[in-house]
Amino acid sequence: MEFKKRIEELLNEFLESREDLFLVDLKISAGDDITVILDGDNGVTLQDCLDASRAVEFNMDREEHDFSLQVMSAGLSEPLSSPRQYRKNIGREIEVLLNDSSEIEGELAKVDDEKITLVLRYRKPKDIGKGKVDVEEEKEIPYSEIKKALVIIKF
Repeated sequence: MEFKKRIEELLNEFLESREDLFLVDLKISAGDDITVILDGDNGVTLQDCLDASRAVEFNMDREEHDFSLQVMSAGLSEPLSSPRQYRKNIGREIEVLLNDSSEIEGELAKVDDEKITLVLRYRKPKDIGKGKVDVEEEKEIPYSEIKKALVIIKF
C-alpha cells in the first residue's frame, strides 16, 4: 500500500473512534516528514494529539519505511478551512479576505454547507442632519468567495 494512503487510512480509523475531532490538514514532505493538524468541536488536548500520534506510529513499521511524525492542534493563527471549523467559532469576530482582495470583519452568526453569515456593526452618517448612527446588518458570504478567514483574537 502506498505510504500516504496508509497514513490517511490510520488517521481516518482514529477519527472514526473520536467523532469530536476532525482533520484540518495532512502534509507529507518528500523526506517523509508527516505533519497532522487536528481540530475539535471542543478544542484539542495534548492527550488527543498523543492518541492520534500513537494510532499512526504504532501501526507503521519504521524498519520498512522511515518517517517523522508531528501531530498538532490548529492554532488561532491558522485560517478556518471547513464548515465544521466555522461552526465551532460562531459568536466570535472573524476577518475574511475575499477573492477580490477586499476584507470584511464581523461576528460569525450562522454557518451552513454553502455560506457563512456575518453580523457587521459600524457607524455611518445620518441621512438628515449631523452626526452618525449605529448600523447592524447581516452579510452572507459563500465559501467560494472566501480566500482566507481568521479568528480575531481579543484580550
